[in-house]
Amino acid sequence: MSDQSFDVIVIGGGPGGYIAAIRAAQLGLSVACVEKRGSLGGTCLNVGCIPSKALLHSSYLYEHTKAGLASQGIKVGAVDLDLPTMLVRKDKVVTDLTKGIEFLFKKHKIAWLKGSGRLAGGGKVEVTADGGKTDTYGARSIVIATGSESTRIPGLEVDEKKIVTSTGALSLPKVPEHLVVIGAGFIGLEMGSVWRRLGAKVTVIEFLDRILPTMDGEVGREMQKILTRQGLVFRLGTKVTGAKANAVGVELTLEAAKGGAAEKLAADVVLVSVGRVPNTDGLGVKEAGVKLDPRGRIEVDGAFRTSLSGVYAIGDVIAGPMLAHKAMDEGEIVAEIIAGQTGHMNYDTVPGIVYTHPEAASVGKTEEELKAAGVSYKAGKFPMTVNSRSRCTGDTDGFVKILADAKTDRVLGVHIIGAQAGTMIGEVVLAMEFGASSEDIARTCHGHPTESEAIKEAALAVAGRTLHL
Repeated sequence: MSDQSFDVIVIGGGPGGYIAAIRAAQLGLSVACVEKRGSLGGTCLNVGCIPSKALLHSSYLYEHTKAGLASQGIKVGAVDLDLPTMLVRKDKVVTDLTKGIEFLFKKHKIAWLKGSGRLAGGGKVEVTADGGKTDTYGARSIVIATGSESTRIPGLEVDEKKIVTSTGALSLPKVPEHLVVIGAGFIGLEMGSVWRRLGAKVTVIEFLDRILPTMDGEVGREMQKILTRQGLVFRLGTKVTGAKANAVGVELTLEAAKGGAAEKLAADVVLVSVGRVPNTDGLGVKEAGVKLDPRGRIEVDGAFRTSLSGVYAIGDVIAGPMLAHKAMDEGEIVAEIIAGQTGHMNYDTVPGIVYTHPEAASVGKTEEELKAAGVSYKAGKFPMTVNSRSRCTGDTDGFVKILADAKTDRVLGVHIIGAQAGTMIGEVVLAMEFGASSEDIARTCHGHPTESEAIKEAALAVAGRTLHL
């Protein structure tokens, strides 16, 4: 039993949790952060966003060196893959960044309580270390930021060797001859791209009749064409009904999503990537009286307060997109609210990014959402193939599409496919945060030659006056 007490205890040291802890400490509060993993940063930094982007970059360089440099007038000899070194580099990127968060905790005098956290009632948090020792700490405010884990499919037993989640897919000891990816969302397409570039045959199975189902329909259709040209094979409208591991790999049983005859598909490795579920098991939330929604997420109000006084929740355990940057913004805001300030989260300006090559990025409403809501809008679109910088680099796949209110011209959504889409989206996120119209963007001077000029041209296209098309 510990007699230590803090102003704030954050349960979870991922992107939302560590940001909440740092911001609360900046505001003069005494802070502790409970994290059971041996390093800070959560799923995102340890086995998610960061290591996957390191492998995406390395695998792109490998493939581009093999097949892309010749067209630039650069001749190279034999190009060999050194997978162990690539994985070591990925791990070093992760280690350097986790150590950076540890440094920030020390800088801001944040206590790292190592172990699993559990609500103990009455403003108390139990922390159980790996060895089983349990201590209890007091707090005026408690923030639950425990993130999420991969959704499991009944009948597919994950062993992180032959049937893997994204965690196992980041550390495969060799390139599989045939990788089957179940789920055509962000993670599935990214990890499928990594191993396809390194030499695997990749088949993507998706229950729905389209890839990237949360993004604009036109983005999904165009990305499917691009990724198919790159070698990914898509089986849409298909479900996996069973899996059996054997000496050489996994045999999957497939059926049409609408029903039909079963068929078999052999794979060396199967990646299960069908979404994520909130991490609330073992937290004692139900016992403490914290209300959950039908999907097992913690219910909160506009200030991230749960149904239990003094307890807040942010990130993947509450409603909204399961994205690290969304959790980070919520962490900053909840800390300010606890400190007596005000804060507000605008979920209409949370971007989503797929880090394939080209990248896909979206913010705001899709065309499908606007049509379903009966909103009258205008669309402006500009292809990257006409963009001068894209011509110089050879990355001409994709487009920028801007959707604006037909009456007010206010930007309602922006959707980009391009080599730098993830960076480009930042400009329009800022524009939408300030309530910009498409004309505001069109009248903003953009550097030449840059990929971002395609944003200006798409804004001009809303009014039917592109200059380079």
